[in-house]
Amino acid sequence: MRQTDRLSSILESLATDGAVDVTELSESLGASAATIRRDLQLLERQRLLTRTHGGAVGHDVSYELPLRYKGARHQKEKVRIAAEAATRVSDGAVVGLTGGTTTTEVARAILDRRGITVVTNALNIAGELAIRADLKLVVTGGTARPESYELVGPVAEQALERLNLDVAFVGVDGITVEAGLTTHHEVEAHTNRALIERARHVVVVTDSSKLGRVAFAQIAPLDVVDELVTDDGAGSDAIRELTDAGVDVTVT
Repeated sequence: MRQTDRLSSILESLATDGAVDVTELSESLGASAATIRRDLQLLERQRLLTRTHGGAVGHDVSYELPLRYKGARHQKEKVRIAAEAATRVSDGAVVGLTGGTTTTEVARAILDRRGITVVTNALNIAGELAIRADLKLVVTGGTARPESYELVGPVAEQALERLNLDVAFVGVDGITVEAGLTTHHEVEAHTNRALIERARHVVVVTDSSKLGRVAFAQIAPLDVVDELVTDDGAGSDAIRELTDAGVDVTVT
C-alpha cells in the first residue's frame, strides 16, 4: 500500500473512531509497526492527530483533511458519481466546478465534450485542464487555500460576478435538509456560494459519507440544489429526507 493510501486510511479511522492503535493498523494495512509509527509522526507534524502510547487520537472528528489525503477515500464511488454527473454536460456548455476530489473526477469525465467552457476556482482542476486545447478554461483569481487548492475570497467572487454558467458541480463536506450544503471553511463557503449563484442548474456531487453530516460553514441552503448525485451507500432515510425537500437525487 502506498504511503498516501495508508495516511488516508489512518485519518479515516480517526474520523470514525476518534483513536487508532499501532498494532491494529499494522495488521489491517499490512505494514510494519515501525512504518505505522513513522506515518503517525508525519501526521502529527502536520497537526492532524496527537500521538499516544501505542497509537494516536484525533484533534476533532470533524477536522478537515487536506485534499491530497481525500483522494484515496471512496475513490470508486467518486468515479461512478462523476461519470453519471458528466451526462448533464452537453457540447458547448459552460460548466462551473468548485474544488474537491469528486468535482476533480467530474472534470476528468467531461473531457470528451466538444467546445465546452470550464470555470473553476480550484488550482488542481485548472492544472489538469490547462493543457487541453479543445476546451476554454477560466480560472478565478483569489487567495489559495492549501487544504483544498481552492482560490477564495473577494477577488475570486468578483471574477464570478459577470459570468453565466449552464451547470455548476459543487462538492461539499456535509449536506442535510436543515443545514443545507456545508464545508469546513467560511471564506471557501462564501466563494462557492458565489459560483452557485451564477448557474442555471446546480448539481451537488458527493459520496454517501457526506449525507447527514454538518460541517462548520454553510455554503447555501438546500433549496438552491436542483440535483444530488451520490453513490449506493446512501441510506434510504437520508435520500427520502432530501427528496421530500425537493431535491432530485440520483444514486449510482
